[in-house]
Amino acid sequence: MIKRREFAGLVGLAAGGAAAALSMPALAQQGGTASSTFDRVRSTKKLRIAGIVGTEPYYHKDIATGQWSGFCMSMARDLAKALEAEVEISETTWGNAVLDLQANKIDIMFGLSPTPSRALVVEFTRPIMQNTFTIIAKAGLEPKSWEELNKPEIRIAVDIGSTHDLFARRVLPKATLIALKTPDEATLSVQTGRADAVIQVAMLSLVTVKKNPRVGKIVVPGPIVRQPTCAGVRAEDSGRFRTFVDNWLEFNRSSGVMSGWITSSLELVGVKKEDIPADIQF
Repeated sequence: MIKRREFAGLVGLAAGGAAAALSMPALAQQGGTASSTFDRVRSTKKLRIAGIVGTEPYYHKDIATGQWSGFCMSMARDLAKALEAEVEISETTWGNAVLDLQANKIDIMFGLSPTPSRALVVEFTRPIMQNTFTIIAKAGLEPKSWEELNKPEIRIAVDIGSTHDLFARRVLPKATLIALKTPDEATLSVQTGRADAVIQVAMLSLVTVKKNPRVGKIVVPGPIVRQPTCAGVRAEDSGRFRTFVDNWLEFNRSSGVMSGWITSSLELVGVKKEDIPADIQF
């Protein structure tokens, strides 16, 4: 039988537990450490995203006005609207985006490839689109397959640490790899004759060739290889935010809105539908 004093102690413990439980929503509302991303966005009415200057068609910042546009910005604004929030933009780089998520500086990063190393520290949504691997080849080089490029005499340029770099090391181990610091340097190496081709996903190669047709020709070697492009979110106990983004993505993909955002962002940099090879699908 439980004595009166013991019973009072149990009641006290229960009350303390209830108070702690009641304090959790308050802490979430204040943006404390226990707040999930979903709760924080809903309470602050701010969706914190990243912007990367000069990465059209993903992100574009007008230097004169400070206004942002591009494929990822179209997605961010629509997602914020669905969450009844406003977009808050922080400038970053592709290399620092995952660190910004970990440090709780941003809530979501659009346009990331879900590599195993990234997946160790952040989580990924369902795919936004499938991005085709292409090459921009010098004049006279039009390989039908990736195997035709897998030779020591073929010089392939990539930007260090990118998905292009990882892809080349896996698929073209026998080719001569020229690893450079930036995508621009890798592209320039083809134009100057230092490399025979540069590997880029289609969203980038279409823009590169449109801006500078002299750099080379877009070729889609077989077999066609596509990689998912996702959004990265912070790893946390609550999966509510990621689930919401997944549902939002599925809704916009199935209704055709996503493909409209992609083609519109390409048109911002002069790439029209007729400029996209038939082998490239998003």
